[in-house]
Amino acid sequence: MKYQDRTKAVLLLSDGSFYEGYSIGKVGTTTGEICFNTGMTGYQEIYTDPSYYGQIMVNTHTHIGNYGVADAEMESDSVKIAGLIVRNFSYLHSRKLSDGSLQSYLEENNIVGISDLDTRQLVRDIRDKGAMNVVISSEVFEKEELRALLDQCPAMEGLELASKVTCAEPYFAGDPEAPFRVAALDLGIKRTILKSLAARGCYIKVFPAPTPFEAMAEFQPDGFFLSNGPGDPAAMPYAVETTRKLLDRDKPVFGICLGHQMICLALGLSTYKMHHGHRGINHPVLNRVTGRSEITSQNHGFVVSLEDAEKSDRVEVTHVHLNDNTLAGIKVVGKDAFSVQYHPEASPGPHDSRYLFDDFIGMMQAQRTVPA
Repeated sequence: MKYQDRTKAVLLLSDGSFYEGYSIGKVGTTTGEICFNTGMTGYQEIYTDPSYYGQIMVNTHTHIGNYGVADAEMESDSVKIAGLIVRNFSYLHSRKLSDGSLQSYLEENNIVGISDLDTRQLVRDIRDKGAMNVVISSEVFEKEELRALLDQCPAMEGLELASKVTCAEPYFAGDPEAPFRVAALDLGIKRTILKSLAARGCYIKVFPAPTPFEAMAEFQPDGFFLSNGPGDPAAMPYAVETTRKLLDRDKPVFGICLGHQMICLALGLSTYKMHHGHRGINHPVLNRVTGRSEITSQNHGFVVSLEDAEKSDRVEVTHVHLNDNTLAGIKVVGKDAFSVQYHPEASPGPHDSRYLFDDFIGMMQAQRTVPA
C-alpha cells in the first residue's frame, strides 16, 4: 500500500489523551480496555489468545506484520483482541512459511487498528495511569462523538467473559489410546496447552465453561485441568463452584492463569484488578520450592492476593513474580492440586516452565500406582 493511499485513524483514551495515525485492518470503530504486550515475536499467538478477548492490544515492538501469519500459529479459531495499536505496520511480509499478510488477516477477522503512533509514550501513559478504556476509529473523528462511544464501553472489572470464548460443545484432543484421560474446563483454552498435554500422553475431553462437575466426572478422568481465559475471575461463581467440587474429588488438578484464579477463589482467597497487568514473554518468576528463577510468558490483568495466600492454611505459595512480588503459583495443601498465574505452554525462547506439565503427569501416574 502506498503511503498517500492510507486512511486516517484516531485513538481516544478515557483520560482524554488523543492520538492520530493511519488505519490498519478493517476500516471502522472499536472500543475496549487498552493493554500492551512487550514480546518482540509471536504477535499472531497474542491476537488469537482468548485471554485477550475484549482488549485493545498495543504491541511495543517497533515493527509488526513483517513475517505475515500462519495457520499453525493460531491459539484459537479466530482473532480475539478487540483492536490493535502499533508503531510501524508492515503490509509486506517475507517468510516462506506464511499463509498470508497480517493486513489481510486482520481484515478477514474484522479487526480495527491504528498505526504510526508513538507507542512508547502510550505505554508510559498506561504504566503511569493504569489500564483504561479506549476507542479507535477510522470513520469517526470528532472527539465528542468518540467520547460518546467510549462512555458506552463497560469496564473490565466485573465482566464475565469466559462464556464468550468457550467452546459450544465438548470435544476431544489427543490420542484416544493415550495412557491418561484429562477433563479440561475451557475458560478460553489455548491450543498449545492441549498440544502440551497430548504430547505427554493425555487424551483430553474439553468441556464448555458452564459445565457442572458431574458432567466432567462422567468422563472418568485421571486428572482435571482448568484453562486460561478472559475477564474478571470474581464474576465467575459458576466456575468457582465447579472447581470446588473438582478439588473435593481428590484427583490431580492443574490450573493455568484464569484456572489458577478459580482454584484460589474456590479455596477462599481473593482476587483484584492490577494497575496495568502482566503481558509479555520475559517475566521473571521465583520458584520458592527449588530456589530457581524462570523466564515466563504472562497475560493477565487480575491477580490473586499474595497476602491472602500467605495467611491461608489451605495453600502453599510456590511461585512469586520477581518484578512486583505478586502471587504466581500455589499448591493446595494435602492434595495433588496446583496452579500458576503464567503460561508454561508458551515458547518465548526459554522453556523454563514446561516441567509443570510433567508434574501434572507425575501426579496422575502416582495415584495409579497407589494401592486401593
